[in-house]
Amino acid sequence: MSFRALQVTQQIDNGAIVEHDARLRTLDDDALEPADVEVDVEYSALNYKDGLALAGRPGVLRKSPLIPGIDLVGRVRASADPRFVPGDHVVLNGDGIGESLNGGFAERAAVRGEALVLIPDAFTLHQAAAVGTAGFTAMLAVLALEHGGVTPSSGDVLVTGAAGGVGSVAIAVLAKLGYSVTASTGRGDSEAGYLRELGASAILNRADFVESGRPLQKARWAGAIDTVGSTTLANVLAQTSYGGVVAACGVAGGPDLPATVMPFILRGVSLAGINSVEAPRMRRQDAWDRLARDLDLHLLDGMTKTIGLEDAVGAAGRILAGQVRGRTVVDVHR
Repeated sequence: MSFRALQVTQQIDNGAIVEHDARLRTLDDDALEPADVEVDVEYSALNYKDGLALAGRPGVLRKSPLIPGIDLVGRVRASADPRFVPGDHVVLNGDGIGESLNGGFAERAAVRGEALVLIPDAFTLHQAAAVGTAGFTAMLAVLALEHGGVTPSSGDVLVTGAAGGVGSVAIAVLAKLGYSVTASTGRGDSEAGYLRELGASAILNRADFVESGRPLQKARWAGAIDTVGSTTLANVLAQTSYGGVVAACGVAGGPDLPATVMPFILRGVSLAGINSVEAPRMRRQDAWDRLARDLDLHLLDGMTKTIGLEDAVGAAGRILAGQVRGRTVVDVHR
């Protein structure tokens, strides 16, 4: 049986991508890896990683050819895993799809049942795709703050990269839970109203965090969710209050961390790394159950745009340039 897919082929020489091609193709079932659950995909989503893969940037795709898309949402076609039956509505975030395994930018997929989650009844298939890896990651970060003892009464919580997918969902969830949220963005002139609608009580310019600062600075944050990394994360750590928690889940500003141990040993700050790709099944289910309870679906719908599969390549450059607000769902049948 044939299906449409957005497939990337690359030629790599000494670690450098010397040829790159991303285009719609018609593939046969034998293009998919053997796996215990077959899914008829309805939607995927465009994430920063997907933008890198589609644009031919290094560091994401680990084989060629490959179907990108680190998210997929659809209906089970066939299953050798007793936890799933045909017709089940399922979502998969990460687990290597779109990186080392064929991903969600296709009408068909074969995946591991161990990483699949039954979509909570609160979500439509489209809404589950809108949540995607970004929303899943945001919820894991919120859970890390809670695990570290950060409560709404602890003080202000900072979210960096606030207008992006992770930041948008994180603000919406934190605000609904009663936290006072400060949003950091480089697009304050255009996105301040949007961020306040999500629940941010204050907006800061990302320029406030990009220059190297002192190892310890004025304590401002009870907790933070950082999607940027590099100097931004170093400054956030230096500004976090005693006993605070910083959840780090992105490298949009770079993978380095030019910081010192001072926030950790003098203020007892905790740095929690968020890895959504390899999250165990129980953690995945917990996060999705909490999203069903703690994410305002009206806000989710308002932050979501839908594009067709053939539009994803063009959208890749925009997400890498920081020009995409909120979430972008990819309808694989368009």
